[in-house]
Amino acid sequence: MSLQHHLIRIGLLMSAVAALLIWLALRTEVMYGDGLRYVAQAQAIEQGSWSEAVARAVDHPAYPLAIATVHRLSGGNGPIAWQAAAQAASMIVGVLLVIPLYLFALELYGTPTAWLACVLTFLVPLTGHVLADVLAEGTFLLFWMTGCWTALRFLRDGRTVWLVATIVFAGLAYMTRPEGLLLPLALTGTLGLMVCRPGLRFPWPMWGRAVLLLSAGPLLLAGPYVALKGGIGTKPAVARLLGLSARSPAMAVERERPLDPNQSTLTTYVVAGRAVARAVLGAVSPPLLVLAIVSLFAAGGNTDRGRKDLFLALILVGWLLALVRLHATGGYCTPRHALIFALPALAAAAKGLDFLVDRLTARFFAGATARGRAQLSGAMIGICLGAGMVLYGRDLIAPINPGFRGYRQAGEWLAAHSPRDARVLDLKGWATFYGERAGYTFEELAQAEHDPGLGWIVAHDALLIGPWYYCEALRRVVGDRSPVQSFPAVRRPEIAQVHIFEVSGRLARAGSMPAPDSRRR
Repeated sequence: MSLQHHLIRIGLLMSAVAALLIWLALRTEVMYGDGLRYVAQAQAIEQGSWSEAVARAVDHPAYPLAIATVHRLSGGNGPIAWQAAAQAASMIVGVLLVIPLYLFALELYGTPTAWLACVLTFLVPLTGHVLADVLAEGTFLLFWMTGCWTALRFLRDGRTVWLVATIVFAGLAYMTRPEGLLLPLALTGTLGLMVCRPGLRFPWPMWGRAVLLLSAGPLLLAGPYVALKGGIGTKPAVARLLGLSARSPAMAVERERPLDPNQSTLTTYVVAGRAVARAVLGAVSPPLLVLAIVSLFAAGGNTDRGRKDLFLALILVGWLLALVRLHATGGYCTPRHALIFALPALAAAAKGLDFLVDRLTARFFAGATARGRAQLSGAMIGICLGAGMVLYGRDLIAPINPGFRGYRQAGEWLAAHSPRDARVLDLKGWATFYGERAGYTFEELAQAEHDPGLGWIVAHDALLIGPWYYCEALRRVVGDRSPVQSFPAVRRPEIAQVHIFEVSGRLARAGSMPAPDSRRR
């Protein structure tokens, strides 16, 4: 296929992805706490506070820098403008992600699979939902998948230019999220294992040059940042994963459920393995995971394919082990954490589908012409994609986090009814963000409990009735107060009812709204 045809396909795919992400972004209620940190970091960057934005920030700076850039170009003041900039930055890189996804599948499986890999990637609802939100995954995956593609090109013929490009994109991925370091580590491991397989090994001078570059390159790119931060990452999860700190407490905020203090290490890792399996199924989907396994039977046996398979195996196995460790030490693992595994798996699923269709047409339509078989194959793939739309279509375009719209409404209410210097306890943080009020979140909960100047509390029902320590603390602060306002005013299924309490008591005493029913979530 000519370059022009590839460019046309990529352009059409990018247009479709742009339409999907715009649709989703207009129907998204951003609720992840990560998003608040990214926006705050971007605001610090725009104000020129580089020490706060880089040296003291928990998160790596690439995505906040993208937010600040988009905000500077788009303008606007206030929380809505910053949220729009953050979502736009994520959507832009989400559209650009089509390019490395296409090139990755093209390099690994060939032309028939490249476009199909992109379609399957965005057919899974999780992909669009993550890219339409205020999350760093899109920026990270753009650099990560581009680095994976350049690594595959390097493993094809050993050209230094592709290795240098891989190191650069790995550095950019690392400046977005710490797991970007897995890319050069996997490539180094591939070169090391080549020694055991002479048929896969590069000529010694080429091999030695590659090892030298992989030793020095990441140090030159990431070394200054690592030295500035005092480690490869300052997120607590990184320290726990590497064994540099103890696992999170039994009732920690990030845990999916409280940890049984009597749980054995073996049970902990079994539970973690099951959680990782659920995350992978959520990121790939069961039918597509089966197709990815089918693709193993279509693998070729040439030398560069053997190198590529070894490299991808190290990445996929390494990341699965990291996710197991993440859950065992932190108590959480969600489908979006499995996207590093999911994107190569979805490309493999595209190859598996193409392989099955080719086998079926060759078996049952052996007498047809080559053109006829190609048309039949296209029709069968179209039927499969139609079935996928039936299966995933509703979730694919469904609003994201619609049940938490009350936090935005609560923030707007606070902006209209509370003084500018009001202090608000809002564990989620989004009401204080939209209301532009100073506040306390999970980290400052103990401080909020003893603050005589605390003016308001914002929380939805689950936070008021849950078993966690912060729920108990929240109940102590709320006491027997009734909410002065709730959003929505009447409880509805699948919608979190967000309540506003006035701690000073002036409005609370006058309020006539009933307290939330502690027996219901």
